[in-house]
Amino acid sequence: MGRKERPIASSNRALVRLARWLRDQRSNSGCSYAELAARVDLHATTLQRAASGHSVPSERSVRAYAVACGASVDTAMDLWRQARRGRLRSAGPASPSPHDIDGIEMLRAGLRELYELAGRPSVRVMEERAGAGRLPHSTAHRILLGRTVPRDAHQLTGFLTACLVTSSEHPAWVTAWQRTRGKQQDAAPSTLPPQRRAPRRAPAAVAPARPSVPASGLYASVLGPVRLWQDGEPLPTGSPQQRALLAALVLREGRTATAAELIDALWGEEPPSQALAAVRTYASRLRKLMDPGTLVSESGGYALRLPDQAFDVDVARRLARHAEQMRIQGDLEHARMLLQHALGLWEGESLAAVPGPFAEAQHTRLEEWRLQLLETRLDMDLACGLHTDIVAELTTLTSAHPLRERLRELLMLALYRAGRQAEALAVYADTRRLLDDELGVEPREGLARLQQRILQADAGLAFDAAPSPGDTPDPAFIRPAQLPPAVPDFTGRSEILAELTGVLSAAATGDSLPVAALCGPGGVGKTALAIQAGHAVAQLFPDGHLYLDLDQRTPQAALAAALHALGVAETAIPTGLKERSALYRSVLHTRRVLVVLDHARDAAQVQWLLPAARGCAVLVASRRRIFDLPGAHLVELDVMSPAEALQLLTRITGRPMPGEHGPARYVVAACGFLPLAIRVAACRLMAHRTWTVFDLAHKLADENTRLDELQAGNLAVKPVIENSYHQLNGAEADAFRTLSSSTDALMSLQETARLLGRDTADAEHLAETLIDAGLLTSIGSGTYQIPLLAQLYAKTLPHP
Repeated sequence: MGRKERPIASSNRALVRLARWLRDQRSNSGCSYAELAARVDLHATTLQRAASGHSVPSERSVRAYAVACGASVDTAMDLWRQARRGRLRSAGPASPSPHDIDGIEMLRAGLRELYELAGRPSVRVMEERAGAGRLPHSTAHRILLGRTVPRDAHQLTGFLTACLVTSSEHPAWVTAWQRTRGKQQDAAPSTLPPQRRAPRRAPAAVAPARPSVPASGLYASVLGPVRLWQDGEPLPTGSPQQRALLAALVLREGRTATAAELIDALWGEEPPSQALAAVRTYASRLRKLMDPGTLVSESGGYALRLPDQAFDVDVARRLARHAEQMRIQGDLEHARMLLQHALGLWEGESLAAVPGPFAEAQHTRLEEWRLQLLETRLDMDLACGLHTDIVAELTTLTSAHPLRERLRELLMLALYRAGRQAEALAVYADTRRLLDDELGVEPREGLARLQQRILQADAGLAFDAAPSPGDTPDPAFIRPAQLPPAVPDFTGRSEILAELTGVLSAAATGDSLPVAALCGPGGVGKTALAIQAGHAVAQLFPDGHLYLDLDQRTPQAALAAALHALGVAETAIPTGLKERSALYRSVLHTRRVLVVLDHARDAAQVQWLLPAARGCAVLVASRRRIFDLPGAHLVELDVMSPAEALQLLTRITGRPMPGEHGPARYVVAACGFLPLAIRVAACRLMAHRTWTVFDLAHKLADENTRLDELQAGNLAVKPVIENSYHQLNGAEADAFRTLSSSTDALMSLQETARLLGRDTADAEHLAETLIDAGLLTSIGSGTYQIPLLAQLYAKTLPHP
């Protein structure tokens, strides 16, 4: 147990309670500080200091201390917040009364102090506490930076709720907010009512100022010079090679980079003789700048553990995703401002002055992404009627990127709508001459079609008639928009979503036909993820997006539906499979269309629905792993992590669970962390308003009736598993029932073969079949596991 700890002496009573509780947990664990530190990859001194009572420790230290002791993290966090409030109250005067607030600056200061008194929760936590739609995390971030105040009373009370202010205090804060709002309106009166105010027409060529870095925590930026901040203060990042190492770790987004990978990233094929020692030195210097546990050594390499929105690429990606959601909802003004904010994160060229092949490759990728975002924002500018404002910006951009046809297309339309028809046609003539001289090719069909419509003075090109050239189909082509709505409570899956969108975004280069094949067991959320990914990249496909459900559908029927959606008359659709597929490819020729194929059976079904056109992309979702689809990028989707599962349950129910984390964790575990099962459980909880989470957990405790309990309306888990089972042949079904009867949680290949009474080759073949059916999971190294809910279903079947 080590030496006896010193007495706790502090005027902060809450801090004393925290320190005593921490010491009690260590005593109960029977471990020394060194043993606890080894469990959480922290230094023993850090944990000892956390329980000293000298000062309020960091949230990270307290959380790690509780985890190392096996104690309640929720209790630890409650005590830590109380200690932090005690420190703030003893450090200065009491928080300002809302009755004393008389101005916008006082309101900002008051809101910030409420946030401090709440223990400085993350903006994601604030968004969840406030409730669905009341306080977006991006808005909370801007409020905390002092860049804005709540726009209405609804948002203000959401902020107050997130900061744990009691509802009885809300009216006084609303009155203070109204008072400051009245002063603002007096200072800048408007002759238009708010709901009819004309859209602001700030010149689009003027880039927004870079948002301030967060006032607390670590923050990294690579969209410009590579830099680090801690609590809003810049940190020294060292030599160019050290910045290159930092950039490589930041852009891996928490994934481990081996030493060999980092050496290759920094120096390529000709590293210096002391490259490994240099990498270790750079990592050591960077680690000293950060909190313990941020830059960690593991598996012979390094990983940088940054929280959400702690680096600019992540912030820009979230803003772009939010902008796409706003665009889908029809709020183009909001969407373009979000994209403007995202673009404002760039400070010059990405990874400026950073050496190494990795930095060069990432620089190209990030600059291409910036241009895509810029094209999307300019497209929205046109749709909002800002054609005159963006002509100068587009002229500059086409000069800087002369071979980028999309920019020239946007410039032509902006000039035409600004009444400059001759100049718009001159842009086309210049583009055609340039492409012929440089590449020996003609402009793409969309650009040529726009030129013809300008010559004909097509009324459809006028503002409000056709928002953008890519959105305006010709009479022979209908622009399909078939993607179902994105799931409003979509949760987690950030890494896989980024992987899918990265694959599909390659269509923008026009070099190939990207195909992403998403696979996973029934109920794991493939359809929701595919739709989310489709909406995330939809702007890259101006000619539309097809969504085809292939469940129990022949390729002929699917092709007929696709052709009909693309505007082909029913009488013109041929009867033969090959002829339909050929016509489908012909209609998509020169088009940029996203094709989403859901519930695909196998590659033989999908191959007839693959376009030949470069610029298109295909996203396939299937229960089976489609290895044999040429050129497909396979992405496997598993059940959720416990944290994601708990977050999904909370989001669907819309009710915070501060005192029910234990039962909630049991519920998601009883659901096998399967998204469908969690959604059903959440629906049952919402349908029975008098139930607590403990009541739901009690319902799911009986394994014999759990599958019957996991049914709500049209949602049910059992039929999904049943469908997978009924697609097995006799030998496969026998194997599933036999393996499910095993008392071992994990089974090696040899154990599997013994249970099935077969040799290892046959056993492995049967196991792979069950994995494709979603009734068996491979956890690597020839080890298998029956999913929890599938095992419960197997108990209802007769034994082989």
